[in-house]
Amino acid sequence: MEAFFVSTAIVALAEMGDKTQLLSLVLAARFRRPWPIVLGIFVSTLANHALAGAVGAWVTTVVGPNVLRWGLGLSFIAMAVWMLIPDKLDEDDAAATPRWGVFGTTVVAFFLAEMGDKTQVATVMLAAQYSAYFAVVAGTTLGMMLANAPVVWLGERITRRVPIRAVHVVSAVIFLVLGVLALLHPMG
Repeated sequence: MEAFFVSTAIVALAEMGDKTQLLSLVLAARFRRPWPIVLGIFVSTLANHALAGAVGAWVTTVVGPNVLRWGLGLSFIAMAVWMLIPDKLDEDDAAATPRWGVFGTTVVAFFLAEMGDKTQVATVMLAAQYSAYFAVVAGTTLGMMLANAPVVWLGERITRRVPIRAVHVVSAVIFLVLGVLALLHPMG
């Protein structure tokens, strides 16, 4: 259960102010059809994080515990620094062709926007650290939904009230603590 809850919390916090959250806002404003957008976010996140979790689980089979511990520790610390760099949505990210409908456009746009994103990298690292593939993927997917679904339904009202910088600092501190803990404690 720890892997699920930590994964949910980390990704929900990491997603605040992220480009995919901004993409959620753009899609909601453009299409004004929340259910297909939220379903598209869910499907693309589940697919993307399932792949990322598989990479994280695979990494544990090819590197030894010491290398994994140092790699994870340093990666979490790098994520802490990365959290302090704000994301911006490129116009090209939101300009997916609407010929696939609202759902299809959301799935494709979200999947592509998540490639190499903080939450995808976090999913890889969490799957490697916890060796609990399903719990991590379920947690990171739930975290994405907790951060993005309200944006689709409530839009700009949320973005004006949530202190994004504070959320990024809290996320950075969490990643830093996880990095230090990974470096200090040998992996089982």
